[in-house]
Amino acid sequence: MNEKIFQMINQEAFPTPFCPGCGHGILMGAILRAIAELEYDLKQMLFVSGIGCAAWIPSPHFKADTLHTLHGRAIAYATGAKLYNPKLKVVVISGDGDLSSIGGNHLIHAARRNMDMTVICANNSIYGMTGGQMASTTPLGSLTATTPKGNQEPPFDLCKLAEAAGATYVARHPVATPIPLIRTLKKAMAHQGFAFVEVLSPCPTQFGRRNAFPTAFAMIKALKSSCLSVEKAKNLSQEDLLGKVIVGELVNANI
Repeated sequence: MNEKIFQMINQEAFPTPFCPGCGHGILMGAILRAIAELEYDLKQMLFVSGIGCAAWIPSPHFKADTLHTLHGRAIAYATGAKLYNPKLKVVVISGDGDLSSIGGNHLIHAARRNMDMTVICANNSIYGMTGGQMASTTPLGSLTATTPKGNQEPPFDLCKLAEAAGATYVARHPVATPIPLIRTLKKAMAHQGFAFVEVLSPCPTQFGRRNAFPTAFAMIKALKSSCLSVEKAKNLSQEDLLGKVIVGELVNANI
């Protein structure tokens, strides 16, 4: 491990609270690598999270200032911190349930205001920590603790939601491709304005075991095969795009 990255990790926080096979550990490593490559000073950064599996990524793992806040209120706290100290590089790291369901209004209004912060949403398509309930991102037909016959409600496309609300940088990547993910996280953190990155992360414990994925590796393979770059998607019909997830840089107002 890079010595600089090693110094950014709170060694006392290991082993991590993540389940075996959870993609959030990959995301945690990608965020730290992006910060190291940008040569940012952690003392000038603030990491904010809500409640849920992904909220444990910065706190307690990062040797930095962190706010572990109320469920759904991460962006509200982050907004207050940024307004109080505009020099802070504010990064919100939380889950799809926390940011898009319980905290949905905070997400759209921070995007509308183009608040200068980076929001990283670890999307595992389910409420992983609180029992495996259906989330606003759960795919149609998927089994959860609250949809034993399959989800019948269409999920949010979080990137389209953020774009429509006014986010000036929007991107999506799976943890299955960490190198492009790191490049995107670097761009998002360097962006001036509201940057939203959706990171697709498998949950083998709550989602995988209910939806016929025998192993975490099977989930990673399925995730990788379902993703299609925005460049390749441009030349395909809507029929060809069925079942595919468009990944890459979707909005960059600075270009």
